[in-house]
Amino acid sequence: MTLLTEGGRYAPYILAAFAVSAVVFAGLIADTLLRARHWRREVERLTRRDSGPAA
Repeated sequence: MTLLTEGGRYAPYILAAFAVSAVVFAGLIADTLLRARHWRREVERLTRRDSGPAA
C-alpha cells in the first residue's frame, strides 16, 4: 500500500478510519438485507393467509 509508505505519521489514523467506515457500511448493508428478508417473508405469510379458501 502506498498509503503506508507515503501517508506519513497520519497513515495509521487514515487506515483506521477506512477500516471503521468499511465495518459500519458492511453492517448497514447486512441489516438492510436482513430486514428485507424479514418483511418479504411477512408479506408472503400474510398473502397466503388472506388468499386461503373462502368459506
